[in-house]
Amino acid sequence: MEFISVTEWAEMHGVAVRTARNYCAQGKIEGAYLVGKTWNIPADAGLPERRKKRPESPLLKVLREQKEGKIKGGIYHRVQIDLTYNSNHIEGSRLTHDQTRYIFETNTIGIEAEAVNVDDIIETTNHFRAIDHILADTEKPLTEAYIKQLHRILKSGTSDERKDWFKVGDYKKLPNEVGGNDTVSPEDVHREMKALLKAYNAKKRPSFEDIIDFHYRFERIHPFQDGNGRVGRLIMFRECLRYGYVPFIITDALKMFYYRGLQHWPKVKGYLLDTCLTAQDNFKSVLDKLRIKYEP
Repeated sequence: MEFISVTEWAEMHGVAVRTARNYCAQGKIEGAYLVGKTWNIPADAGLPERRKKRPESPLLKVLREQKEGKIKGGIYHRVQIDLTYNSNHIEGSRLTHDQTRYIFETNTIGIEAEAVNVDDIIETTNHFRAIDHILADTEKPLTEAYIKQLHRILKSGTSDERKDWFKVGDYKKLPNEVGGNDTVSPEDVHREMKALLKAYNAKKRPSFEDIIDFHYRFERIHPFQDGNGRVGRLIMFRECLRYGYVPFIITDALKMFYYRGLQHWPKVKGYLLDTCLTAQDNFKSVLDKLRIKYEP
């Protein structure tokens, strides 16, 4: 189990360090323990239950129940395979949908007579963990620490982690670009991410369009050396669940429309919105088939 400091945990959950220490002292954070005068907290420890919580959406409730019950063939099972396969495939993974499903269902690799990139397999299993992570704590506000944790989960154990210049779970050290376009320089990433999150979190209930806009701005910043697209799409899925919107998966069939939408978003928002709404309709059809209620 990975442990983090009180300061890191407080930043991840958007609370004061003093509040975090009080939670530890009061035994409200399961697994936290004291070494000398320093508290060590499990990295996946959530906030203590609060009296007032945003009502849990019917879909999120089902996803959590099926996860805990290890239900096969339901919506949780479907999300794990479809979201992982499509998001990784957009970024160049050569694993097929069937291979992704096989890894999720059996925790083994069903591949014969072909060479497979080990990173594709590691990032697939990591993506399964990342989905579980976003389902566990949709009540938390988005913070830089939370987003870095998603990146850490996604990229841990990959060959990138062995590169001195690649920082898993931290912002990029070298300039990069996306789709031939410049992105924010490494020294400016923290400032830009802080401003983006401040503006987004100031909204009492972001609209569906606000969530898409956050995704566009996140991708233009491109805060990490690699894994930005997958982290960004995980955030979109999470924020839709958090605020009661039906989430969606950008499939291979929608990939080029998705790219076009990101490119033209500042001037023509309709391209990306239409693509996301189409993906949302596709997801709704799956929910209807499985007889799962969702908010309109």
